Amino acid sequence: MCGIVGFFDKAGGPAPVGATVLAMLSALGCRGPDSAGIAFWGDEVDGVVVRVKPGDGAGVEARRREIVRRARRLGRVRSSVDHGSLLRLEIAKADPGQLALAIEAVAPDVEVVSMGRRLEIVKQVGAPRSLEVDFGVSKVRASHGLGHTRLSTESRVDLSHSQPFWAHGCPDLAVVHNGHITNYHRLRRLYEQDGVRFYTENDSEVIGVYLAGKLRAGATLGEALRDSVRELDGSFSYLAATGDAFGFAKDPFCLKPLIVAETDGAVAIANEEIALAAALPSGYSAREAGAGAVRVWARAPGAPRRRARRAAGIA
Repeated sequence: MCGIVGFFDKAGGPAPVGATVLAMLSALGCRGPDSAGIAFWGDEVDGVVVRVKPGDGAGVEARRREIVRRARRLGRVRSSVDHGSLLRLEIAKADPGQLALAIEAVAPDVEVVSMGRRLEIVKQVGAPRSLEVDFGVSKVRASHGLGHTRLSTESRVDLSHSQPFWAHGCPDLAVVHNGHITNYHRLRRLYEQDGVRFYTENDSEVIGVYLAGKLRAGATLGEALRDSVRELDGSFSYLAATGDAFGFAKDPFCLKPLIVAETDGAVAIANEEIALAAALPSGYSAREAGAGAVRVWARAPGAPRRRARRAAGIA
């Protein structure tokens, strides 16, 4: 029942992606009122932008201070801002792997929600409108974005189980998913034997882990998506993006809907057409992605890659 959406500006932005993805998610709000989130790829920063869940309950302020202190050991912290339920850090020239380990060592419930030169993820328990209240996402300007609104059918409702999921350890890669990965438990055991940490009991999380492994091995995003159709079992449609590419994959049985609309200037994807109407002007044509379908769009050569001290227009 979850709603998934994606929007890609072919000119490379900056475009009002935050407002567009929020409108698409709001159109699908009835599919999942439990939690919602948006991933967006804004202006490139010289370093990394990190979004952190500092945990819950007593001692949150102390944990926030300790997160910043540990980040400063690894790189110059240009800014640290409390933003809704997340802490946003912009850090110069830190090793992403070491940085994530240092931050998450502060406490068991501290989690790096996103990391990248262009990627930022904001998510929260509640309906899509909460994203505007807590994060002001309508102000976000970017080149592309993904969104998810969730109805929990198996795992619990909290920020960690909300989507989009950052592919931990792989900067700038994120996914949103609707469906079930039925070989999730087998894949998870194999990844855990290799030392991979899982943060949720949500089967969607394994998609990011899978794609990250493929990309680290040298595959393109398109190659990784095509492999996933063969190697992930179940009924699924999912969207994935990096800093320079945006795409989708659909199960070979065509069990989960995915509607694609493309114009000269943009691509919009969702699992209900009502969301496409919220993103694109009238006159677009939409089609259902076929069984086992995979498609990737890349940022145009020469698209803007401005480096910014403040990414995507929000703190």
